Amino acid sequence: MRRLFNTNFNHEGIHFMLLVLRVGIASFMMVHGYQKLGWLTAGGEIQFGDPIGIGAPASLVLTVFAEFFCSVLILLGLGTRLAVIPLIITMLVAVFIVHSPDGFDKKELGLHYLLVYLFLWVAGSGKYSVDQLISKSLNSRKR
Repeated sequence: MRRLFNTNFNHEGIHFMLLVLRVGIASFMMVHGYQKLGWLTAGGEIQFGDPIGIGAPASLVLTVFAEFFCSVLILLGLGTRLAVIPLIITMLVAVFIVHSPDGFDKKELGLHYLLVYLFLWVAGSGKYSVDQLISKSLNSRKR
């Protein structure tokens, strides 16, 4: 019963759950990005919103970059803190510009993604990541 209310961190558990969170959230978002990548490579006129006034093609390219390519980086744990920044921006645009006139039910998924990306921005990728391998390599060279 005491373990239920223990506030000490289980560091191995946290690192494992960071891996699960990264792989899960990146996989989910990659589905959205892959669909949009298909729109981008299909040829023809691009039918996509222009929520920030840079044109539909540029908006789609930036969205595909964030949702697909940055998600691949997060999945690997490579440059995670940098890779979540475009996704944070994308979710802010989706929630507060694209879905601004909509009810909470249309904003909720974007807000969930946003919270996870903000957490990964602060926490980083954890022990089970390419970032950790790079960090270990850089630290061993300093000695």
